[in-house]
Amino acid sequence: MSVREPRHSVTRLKSCALAALVLAALSGAPAIAADEPDLIFRRSTVFKLLSPNDKLATYAVDDPEVDGVACHFTVPERGGFKGWLGLAEEVSDISLACRQIGPIHFKAKLDQAEDMFSKRRSLFFKKMQIVRGCDAKRNVLVYMVYSDKLIEGSPKNSTSSVPIMPWGAAAPVEQCGEFIK
Repeated sequence: MSVREPRHSVTRLKSCALAALVLAALSGAPAIAADEPDLIFRRSTVFKLLSPNDKLATYAVDDPEVDGVACHFTVPERGGFKGWLGLAEEVSDISLACRQIGPIHFKAKLDQAEDMFSKRRSLFFKKMQIVRGCDAKRNVLVYMVYSDKLIEGSPKNSTSSVPIMPWGAAAPVEQCGEFIK
């Protein structure tokens, strides 16, 4: 083995890493209006002696375009040294529950199956998305969470429905079908 091979390999590795960073920055999802989710709690699921444990974490996020709706989701978080460094591939198992928490008010016209929230689940290639839709016939908001990868997606998903109900005395009930483009 010559001295040039390792140097060439390091240069190639640096070039690949730089290309991956540029690709991730250029192909990133558009900014989502939802703020960072609020951590509600974490629970250890797998004990690791010398590194962080694997955990389940439950978060809350308010719908940025629809007042009166909040979603809670639970995601697994990898422990170990790779998880601690942010290099572990996170699994796609995500559960979702959305509820009406006040009077529902639409801030603007919405697209059907529009991203409500998005968060990266790995350094480059995987992200979790919560999308929102409207079942106009039943006047129900429908939320779906799934994860996708750059190369292949994941069929693992979860769905939650929020029927639009009156809230408080004589509160008008908005029809979601009137707010879908």
